[in-house]
Amino acid sequence: MRIGLIGLGRIGAFHAETLSSLPGVDLVVTDAVPAATDRIVAKYGAEPAKDPGDLLRGNVDGVVIAAATDAHPQLILAAVEAGLPVFCEKPVAKGAAAAEEVLRHCAGRTVQIGYNRRFDPGFVAAREAVRGNVLGRLHTVRSTTMDPAPPPAGYLAASGGIFRDCSVHDFDIIRFVTGREVVEVYATGSSRGDRVFADTGDAATTAAILTLDDETLAVVSNTRYNGRGYDVRLELHGTDDSIAAGLDDRLPLRSAEPGVTFPAGPPHSFFMDRFATAYRRQLAAFTEVVAGTRESPCTVADAVEAQWIAEACTVSLREHRPVRMTEVRSAA
Repeated sequence: MRIGLIGLGRIGAFHAETLSSLPGVDLVVTDAVPAATDRIVAKYGAEPAKDPGDLLRGNVDGVVIAAATDAHPQLILAAVEAGLPVFCEKPVAKGAAAAEEVLRHCAGRTVQIGYNRRFDPGFVAAREAVRGNVLGRLHTVRSTTMDPAPPPAGYLAASGGIFRDCSVHDFDIIRFVTGREVVEVYATGSSRGDRVFADTGDAATTAAILTLDDETLAVVSNTRYNGRGYDVRLELHGTDDSIAAGLDDRLPLRSAEPGVTFPAGPPHSFFMDRFATAYRRQLAAFTEVVAGTRESPCTVADAVEAQWIAEACTVSLREHRPVRMTEVRSAA
């Protein structure tokens, strides 16, 4: 199976390592920076392509897009027009309305969007517990994503804000695990930290309350400044039981209770480390999608829903009020 990979920056290079290790995968790669292509070719024995067009004409069976966000819509549409199954890193496009346009053009096409938490064993087990009614009636969800330090200022300035860049992972996993839709949000935040947050109208720390369509309440907590490490968890509380994904020995949180030694291991410090297994399973799933033995496990429609929630939270933060999902859709 020949898989093309477009974009060889930090995440693209990581995907190159993963794809080259999957059995039966031959890798074809390209990047706007020729030296990046040369490095991956030399390291993994990949076949080079001079540009995305050359790659799409190179008899590949599927395409992985890890280029910059601004290029996602054009590359997704070029790949589906070439009749190829596509895996694209999130987001589909920079804004939800633009992503909705991509969705319209991808009707009936095979596209998988890269929300890796859907492949993490803990999150998968949490979903199975909810679907199996193990927890009884779900009433409270708590989703956490806390980075140990902010990305570079240039990245932050172009990211679209913390809800679109970071929290969107929480929004997607809440939908995936609960099987419910968000109907209303209320978000607040603080820009304390690097000056870039205030200068760009962004927040460094946020909290959002999501009301789901069965009246379950989800609380989403995010920050760019979690000194102890990279903290990603999902708590699910029901009338019969409560569980958590991410509650392992590398949890970046220590107990203040005397004599309690949990967690025992070094804290997670980086998302590629925390989700290494999920990333591998995600791309292995894409090879099954390419082979035609599996449907897309995260469609463009799924990703667009998460982006609309991010849009609603962005409006709520800016205007200090609850926002209905129907409002942001109708305003687009």
